[in-house]
Amino acid sequence: MISMRQLFLQNVAQTSDFPLMIEVEKAEGVYMYGAGGERYLDLISGIGVSNVGHRHPRVLKAIHNQLDKYMHLMVYGEFVQAPQAQLAHALTQTLPKRLDNVYFLNSGTEAVEGALKLAKRYTGRTELISCRNAYHGSTQGALSVNGSEGFKNAFRPLLPGVRHIRYNHLPDLQSITQRTAAVIIETVQGEAGVRVAQDNYLQHLRRRCDEMGALLILDEIQCGFGRTGTFWAFEQFGIEPDILLCAKGMGGGMPIGAFIAPQEIMGAFKNDPILGHCTTFGGHPVSCAASLATLQTIQEDGLLAGVAEKAALFRELLVHPRIKEIRNCGLMMAAEFESFPVLKAVIDLAIKNGVLTDWFLFCDNSMRIAPPLVITEAEIREACAVILQSIEEATATLD
Repeated sequence: MISMRQLFLQNVAQTSDFPLMIEVEKAEGVYMYGAGGERYLDLISGIGVSNVGHRHPRVLKAIHNQLDKYMHLMVYGEFVQAPQAQLAHALTQTLPKRLDNVYFLNSGTEAVEGALKLAKRYTGRTELISCRNAYHGSTQGALSVNGSEGFKNAFRPLLPGVRHIRYNHLPDLQSITQRTAAVIIETVQGEAGVRVAQDNYLQHLRRRCDEMGALLILDEIQCGFGRTGTFWAFEQFGIEPDILLCAKGMGGGMPIGAFIAPQEIMGAFKNDPILGHCTTFGGHPVSCAASLATLQTIQEDGLLAGVAEKAALFRELLVHPRIKEIRNCGLMMAAEFESFPVLKAVIDLAIKNGVLTDWFLFCDNSMRIAPPLVITEAEIREACAVILQSIEEATATLD
């Protein structure tokens, strides 16, 4: 009989020649369980997705309740569907008053695509500015504003009129001019290895966009929904976006994304042409129900309050000569090693020893640490002990 691993390699499209090949039979809380009884502590939350843990009871209940009512009914924006309306309202209650319109989609990269179209349509301009080492997704438009040339050169030509600036580099803000439709930027850079804005950089960026009439798009696909210790990361930097992007952690494990803007800006999609942006499955009622339950869980279970303390415990425990630096904004963390080969050996051993971690696309010498926000002190200690043990095992012959 052909095994699941064989079927996976034979029939599921691959994204690399070295997939992790972990066969998961069940997941619960911060743990995943293999077909042979293996247990893995998930230290990366499915890359920023499982903020409330795997299969949170409140999320499961919301999904089951919605399944008993209806699933897909009609393409987006035509029917009044309670899960969409309730979630949109709940999201706007977490935001500044002007951000009052939510457009639901299926993923983060779709949110990026919609936001880029909206910015160009609303401003009548065509130039887009993003940061070097930024990651915004893999579809054509999103890939165009990614900041890694090596990641996108094989797929050119991409969108014209895209320029890149350096994150945290104030002089580059002069590149924003009256030709610029929008600047799209991660509030906290993720795939660059968790880079946090310094010296009021984001405030200067906001001011420059206002001066030039350019829209500011904040990408919080990774750093939103409580990951940094506030519901939205931008709350920590004294700014507000014109368009906000979210996905990943907002679905509690279900696929969903959104871009959020003032009604005045979002209204640009209504006319010339009508249906200026369309989606069939965006705002799927089951995903919206799961997302509302996720939002309520983060707020009502006090998950935000524990983020700083849990991050501090990671920093306290992960002390080793091989760890050169730890960067973080809440539980969005990067532990830097001397090189990718050293880090890769540590990651492989950590997985073998029961802790799943990873590296970053544009910072391959740094370990990704982004556990579910529900992780406990005991689970943090367990994870850190395994990482330190794996460092010792991986580097024992290097000195």
